Amino acid sequence: MTDNLIWVTLLVKLGVVASVASVLARVTTFRRLFFAETRSRRQTLALLAFFLVPLTLGVWLRFRVPNFLAADISFETVILLGLLIGPGWAMLSGAVLSVPAFLHHEFLALPFDVALGLAAGMIGRFVEKEEIWSFTPFVDLSLYRWIRRNLIKPRVDRQILLLVLIAAMEMIRDWIAHIFPHRLFALVSSHIWLQALVCLAAPINVGIALKVWNALRVEMSLEEQKRLVLEARLDALQRQINPHFLFNTLNSVASLVRSQPELARQMTVKLANILRALLKDHDAYVPLRDELRFTDDYIDIEVVRFGADKLRIEKDIDPRTLEVLVPSILLQPLIENSIKHGLEPRIHGGTVTLRSRLEGDRLAIEVADDGVGMNNGSASFNRRTGAGIGMKNVQERLEVLYGKQASFNVVSNPGRGTLISIEIPAHVAEPV
Repeated sequence: MTDNLIWVTLLVKLGVVASVASVLARVTTFRRLFFAETRSRRQTLALLAFFLVPLTLGVWLRFRVPNFLAADISFETVILLGLLIGPGWAMLSGAVLSVPAFLHHEFLALPFDVALGLAAGMIGRFVEKEEIWSFTPFVDLSLYRWIRRNLIKPRVDRQILLLVLIAAMEMIRDWIAHIFPHRLFALVSSHIWLQALVCLAAPINVGIALKVWNALRVEMSLEEQKRLVLEARLDALQRQINPHFLFNTLNSVASLVRSQPELARQMTVKLANILRALLKDHDAYVPLRDELRFTDDYIDIEVVRFGADKLRIEKDIDPRTLEVLVPSILLQPLIENSIKHGLEPRIHGGTVTLRSRLEGDRLAIEVADDGVGMNNGSASFNRRTGAGIGMKNVQERLEVLYGKQASFNVVSNPGRGTLISIEIPAHVAEPV
């Protein structure tokens, strides 16, 4: 084995390791299995298949393609599996990866790879997972940080220990291959400086793979945190209820208990239904049919409070829209806004109209009232009076759920009323 071939092999192997790590990182199933907190035995075997199938083929290619020694990255693979998955699975992987070499009379490959898996697995149990993930292939920087830290306060640095142990295992492999030629594969050079590079290349290759996967891990963690934040924000928005509505309803119930106890009981049941829907863990989307059913309880309470002669509700609902999915608790804040800020200031009350229709692949929903309207035709949000809270709530939720795919428009004329229009993608609920 010439020195030039060793040089080329070391350089090509860097690219092979980075390419394999990057290709695996793009596979959704691999990411799900690799970064799972817990795995069943079947899931672990499926994860190992992502490594063993192509990389065992790589060991076989080393014998079939002249001078393509870089295809064999079994040494680095066994170490990675030992550090990240455990000694037992790494020993099994080492045995599988050594099969092509064993069949080509490299009889020491099997015991060495199994022992390597055990050693790497034991190291992985000693070193914290975060220290493994933060292991860097830039050896010079690791040594510099280690020297700087230990000059101030000497301590055991597990990352440097990991670097030294990987390099030491490579040295042991080279030594065995030197004593027993053609019985174990290794890059063996007569020059000490080149052999030192071979030993340093092993932790660098391991570090490259860890860097690629750690970047993916951080990205997935950020996406998960973003998802949780959006879910928390969405949950907070859809659980909002105007406290004035609650107080007014309870006052109405109290006034009706003696004069109309049956009506008071009905209002209590409807209020309980509303609170139950707000407090329970529900889906982000519900069929429009269910959303209208929830809204009916709220409307019935408001009709009792204001009187059927002052508050009238009209519906123009396209039957084709009833199974279309909409954000849960979408209409109630808009109806509440129309009643409180549109009809309540009017002496004679007015009418709230609900409309829904399909326009191609989009659902259009309108909530209109013939109340006092808003000045300057704006839907401004007033923290002091609470005007516009319902509209702002709905608008924020639509932005969270649909982004630019949703539209939210308000048209208001003083003395003539307000029209709130929503358009969202029309996704029909699948039958259960």
